[in-house]
Amino acid sequence: MSGEERPNYRPLGGARKRVGEPGALPLAQKRLALVTGGHRRLGGIISAAFARAGYSLAIHGSHDTRLDSHLALTLEEHATEWDGFTVDFADPEGAEELVALVAERFGRPPDVLVNSAAIFGQDRLDGVNADDLMRHYAVNCAAPALLTKAFATIPAGAGDRCIINILDQRIDHPHGDQLAYTLSKMALAGLTRLSASTLAPQIRVNAVAPGLTIATADYDDDQIERLTRMMPLECLPQADQIAEAVLYLAGAGAVTGQTVYVDGGAHLRAYDRDFMHLCR
Repeated sequence: MSGEERPNYRPLGGARKRVGEPGALPLAQKRLALVTGGHRRLGGIISAAFARAGYSLAIHGSHDTRLDSHLALTLEEHATEWDGFTVDFADPEGAEELVALVAERFGRPPDVLVNSAAIFGQDRLDGVNADDLMRHYAVNCAAPALLTKAFATIPAGAGDRCIINILDQRIDHPHGDQLAYTLSKMALAGLTRLSASTLAPQIRVNAVAPGLTIATADYDDDQIERLTRMMPLECLPQADQIAEAVLYLAGAGAVTGQTVYVDGGAHLRAYDRDFMHLCR
């Protein structure tokens, strides 16, 4: 096959469809999304939403990129071109290299960056230490900041490019629980506003702030029911609703500097403790 005949398409990550088959598009015609922490939990739901919307995907994990089963099935069903990238954000300098790695693998830089990777610990002001603070800041804010820098400075075309940061509804009414996590998310909110102003008009920057979405084993069913009734809308957000908000912002060409709260209205009220300690 000559260079003129070669399709501008590269199957990645086990994609099955080829050019000429129904639904297959050349890679250059698809938008490419880089989702950090995109292999599991909420990040995996977000990645799946992009796959269903026809994006190619660069999926990051801090220690591995083993996919949640629902995500693996979605990528297979939609013949999504994807690849996995493992970079430990505990050393945030590695984050700056990730955008270049993605661009090298796909032959172009990503159009969308979703900063979803995060760590979450249990600490309060009377017990927090420097290591707690620095670990959370490194992963939850410094890495997104360096990813933002790399995303903004890598040579790219003139199409719509955007960054979406995943925050937390608590930033409006912070409480004393998970102090290091909370401070890092408040810093990420500041980065969202600052970079939206600094990077316009070339790059849009927005955020989604979820409420209690994917409950851990710390919660029981009765507690979840009582917490639901505490929300202004008397509902808790579903992970798919968070992903829908991210997907909306990815395509909202006239929107920048905004934070979309998907939390059942929780950001409108102040809570004395983290939800895991309430309604027990």
